Parts: sequence; structure tokens; C-alpha cells
Amino acid sequence: MGMFRCFSSIGRSGGMQVVSLAPSCLQRGRGIVLHELMHVLGFWHEHSRADRDRYIRVNWNEILPGFEINFIKSLSSNMLVPYDYSSVMHYGRLAFSRRGLPTITPLWAPSAHIGQRWNLSTSDITRVVRFYDCSSSGQDPRGKGE
Repeated sequence: MGMFRCFSSIGRSGGMQVVSLAPSCLQRGRGIVLHELMHVLGFWHEHSRADRDRYIRVNWNEILPGFEINFIKSLSSNMLVPYDYSSVMHYGRLAFSRRGLPTITPLWAPSAHIGQRWNLSTSDITRVVRFYDCSSSGQDPRGKGE
């Protein structure tokens, strides 16, 4: 089953990191790979943020049974950046839809495109830089090099 799917656990929790990038994942573009690598780095879905109810409505009745876990809200209040509809970590409107109706509805930008899988958004990059204390110049801020 895993060999036909795209997934990763969130961050490393000891032992080997499990990441599945089936050929179909790779054929759908680099955004899928970026999404899974963000999970590897420890990032949850944007639509799972603790503050998400101010930005989206999750339409629970439209989610395929058994896939609700993909929409559970995170308990962490450390968001690092403002909510981002254009994050590579945001699911699209019809993600895991059981009848072709929206599972996610943006509240503040009804026509916003959500669920893009082309590139990291500016806030995705900022989130990584802040979380890992990276320098925007690419230099190690601690002066350790390599």
C-alpha cells in the first residue's frame, strides 16, 4: 500500500525516518516532494494549525471516512509566521472529499487558491529559517561553517 502513496511522519522520532515518494508522487511535480520534506523537517499541515478556525472552516461532513486525521488541529501555539493560504503545506479545497464538495473553505479570501504544490511559499521558507535558526545569507549564524 505504501509504495503507491506520498507520505512522511512528522519529524524524526528515533530510528529510521519513513518517507514514501511513490512514482506517482514524483510525476505530480516537485511540490509533492517539498510537502513531504517539510514533514520530515517537523512541520504539520497549515490547515491543522491551532489558530486555523480564524482562517478556514473544515467541512467535516464532506471528508471521506477514515481520513479525518488529516484535518485534526495541532495543539502547538508556536506558529512562527502568519497563516498562509499559499503554503505548500496547505491542502486544497477538495482534499479527501467524499462527494466532490469542499472539505476546506477559506474564510478571509474566498477565491484564494489553496493547496498549491509548485514551490515553497515565502512563509514556508521563513518558517524553516526561524525554526532551525538559519541565516538568510546561507552562513551558519554560529560561525561554525559546513
